Amino acid sequence: MVGNSDGSRVGFDPVGLHVAPGARVRWVNRDAGNSHTATAYHPDLLDRPRRIPDGAEPWDSDYLLPDEVFAVTLTVPGVYDFYCVPHEHAGMVGRIVVGEPPRGWQDYAGGGDTEGALPHAALDRFPSVEAIMQSGIVREG
Repeated sequence: MVGNSDGSRVGFDPVGLHVAPGARVRWVNRDAGNSHTATAYHPDLLDRPRRIPDGAEPWDSDYLLPDEVFAVTLTVPGVYDFYCVPHEHAGMVGRIVVGEPPRGWQDYAGGGDTEGALPHAALDRFPSVEAIMQSGIVREG
């Protein structure tokens, strides 16, 4: 989690990540000027559209103050989209690909009927699954 000193730019870095099933992913708030969350897109969390694999457990870090850490273990292969609750409208989103994306991953994490429920700033910031798979990591900016 990063931001500039005046708070006008916030984001996750990396914004895209490829990991093996069972990997533990950590978020650290490195933004001295803001609190942030790392929250999975899931109907059980603030009634957001599902953008994680079926069978995967949704997560919400709650608000992390500067230098606080949150971690989750991702076991179900697929595409996981997440966001920062107070900064989603500023485009603070990210994507994790666990293992190989299964056929039909777009059905829950690449558009379709969930696109209208997300702000355009968020939709514009998700890295493509192809870019994540090709490089393993997609950095902010």
